[in-house]
Amino acid sequence: MKIQSIQTYIIDARMKKNLVFVKVETDSGVIGWGEAYTQTNRDTSVTAHVEQLANYLLGRSPFTIKHFMQWAYDDFAAKRGGMDFWCAFSGIEQALWDIVGKTMNQPVYNLLGGPCRERIRVYANGWSDDTKTPQEFADAASAMVDRGFTALKFDPFPGPWRLYVSKDVERQAIATVREVRNAVGPEIDLLVEVHRRLAPMHAIRVAHAIEEFDIYWFEEPCPVENMDALAEVRAAVNIPIVAGETLYTKTAFRELFEKRAVDIINPDVCNTGGILETKEIAAMAEPAYVAVSPHNYNSVSIGLSSTIQVSACIPNFPITEYWVNIEPVSHEIARDPFQVVDGYITVPDNPGLGMSLDEDQLVSNQQTKSTTKYIRQYQDEGP
Repeated sequence: MKIQSIQTYIIDARMKKNLVFVKVETDSGVIGWGEAYTQTNRDTSVTAHVEQLANYLLGRSPFTIKHFMQWAYDDFAAKRGGMDFWCAFSGIEQALWDIVGKTMNQPVYNLLGGPCRERIRVYANGWSDDTKTPQEFADAASAMVDRGFTALKFDPFPGPWRLYVSKDVERQAIATVREVRNAVGPEIDLLVEVHRRLAPMHAIRVAHAIEEFDIYWFEEPCPVENMDALAEVRAAVNIPIVAGETLYTKTAFRELFEKRAVDIINPDVCNTGGILETKEIAAMAEPAYVAVSPHNYNSVSIGLSSTIQVSACIPNFPITEYWVNIEPVSHEIARDPFQVVDGYITVPDNPGLGMSLDEDQLVSNQQTKSTTKYIRQYQDEGP
């Protein structure tokens, strides 16, 4: 069996970024699907990397996944892999696993050691994208609880992402967390997202103020480039600290563990190197007593399928991400889409990733818009 063709689809997600899917076809007719992480206005640079990597993959066996990663990084990237490269690689890597699983008539997790659980807990994200005031956050959170979610993630900080913020920004963030907690009650887990935006002094002050609301985690309080600063925040607060969505491969995570900078990591299977690399990162986290909650700012079709395959077979997994505002287009393009029941998704037992896409729907949902306006919105506000 040899790889015959590789194709990409850029899909309009009806939000501030598009989705990128990768289709790998073999000469035996077996098709694999993958998804590459992307950001606003970065989708075509990711697909360009997929197309260039494809030149080196045609005619090769889809089973040589580990070797593919080694030569892609050593020879194609010349050991200078950036976000766009790792996103493209991850999308292709997932598709190769999908082919391998289908060929062996096994779900991918069975080829990675077998399942540790039958259900995957998910938290809702994306539900607060159009909210501004604390009351609007509270109302939107209540709607998610009504849908059956038992964990909610949200960014309560107003305005653009800046290291240094005013007391008004801090106060509004604290008020928003308070209102959400009051609205959903004590049994719902609240995950506070900070998006790498704060200097440690702000992060620590806000964390101390919201500790009373029983916060499940405090995600990326400051930029991860300075892991000592992240460790400083972790040592100063009583909320579990999460980071990792901007780190790619085991190499980047090593220092995070060594510095004891986090309680939980959130690698993204669509950008950190794919399914196998995410599992190996999770194995590194085990002896450091760090939990692994994969990030999934991707579709709830292929990206979530790949996330579930990894999450099913790692022992240090508590929860993963489910983007409710990407759900409509995901359900349109997916065959047999996932269903969230009481905050959980059942691990599929069909071969490969357990999910396939409808190509007719992919074509009809292909990207047709420019997203540049979302960048200008922040540029115009100044520092």
